[in-house]
Amino acid sequence: MEEKQNLTLAGAGMLITISMALGFNHVVIKLVNDGLQPVFAAALRSFGAAFCVWLWMRVRGERLNFRAGTRWPGVILGLCFTIEFLGLFLALDLTTVTRTSIIFYSMPIWLGLAGHFLLPGERLTVLKVTGLALAFFGVAWAIADQGGGGTASLRGDIFALVGALGWTALALFARITRVREVSSNMQMFWQLSVSGPLLIIAAPFFGPFIRDLQPWHWAGLAYQTIVVAAAAFMVWFWLLNTYKASSIASFAFLSPVVGVGMGWLILNEPVSVALFAQLALVAVGILLINRAPRAHVQPPSEAPAPPRRAG
Repeated sequence: MEEKQNLTLAGAGMLITISMALGFNHVVIKLVNDGLQPVFAAALRSFGAAFCVWLWMRVRGERLNFRAGTRWPGVILGLCFTIEFLGLFLALDLTTVTRTSIIFYSMPIWLGLAGHFLLPGERLTVLKVTGLALAFFGVAWAIADQGGGGTASLRGDIFALVGALGWTALALFARITRVREVSSNMQMFWQLSVSGPLLIIAAPFFGPFIRDLQPWHWAGLAYQTIVVAAAAFMVWFWLLNTYKASSIASFAFLSPVVGVGMGWLILNEPVSVALFAQLALVAVGILLINRAPRAHVQPPSEAPAPPRRAG
């Protein structure tokens, strides 16, 4: 297996660009929801993005891989993806981008807790527990603070949390099942091709498909489909396969920060001191959760080992 690289300047630039694209995407989803029912829009996005991923695989000469042992895990991956984006799209229909970003991007909290019990080598340390506590308090405070600025909605907050938990389940199943044996492009195809039909089946339960549809709503849907659900997600998987996971994870705190910033800058959503405090708790917590352990440097054999401190 080829050893993964430390993060380069180009890789860091791509991670920042993806964070900006994803933060802007929350704004786009909320705006498109004015013209299209959110679950219907999510279904269209999945169908379109699945076609884009399939086309990209064809261009690269990569065939769809449905080999035995990966089919049911692939379907489960698609189910988790469905829950993730059902929650996200409905949350952005009911509450603000700023609130949704804080709650939805709490995913590392739940992954850290689950990983302690389910993933080898993911044991909680004192530093990670501190990060989990800070981030959890930030999310709990955000949900409890229904009197904050903007359109606060407990239902919207719960949907954002459901989306975060769906994302957590997706990350876990991608690591503990045999679907990890197929390429990242194939994993993305599973997620999109399964979620499209499931979301279109669920869509009639959430109201009429068309709201006040304008041409620019289609442009927003195209951005979500091509730039985010296809291109950005595939680049993200490529970065994970190229660079060390700890280097990629160190940028995770950017996502809620960018999301809150985009909601304030583009949609003029009000931000309060309490919201800044909630964001800071979540961002610092995520940073601590993903902080790589400090490597122990072995002293040269000819040099005497330093005395060990008691305690």
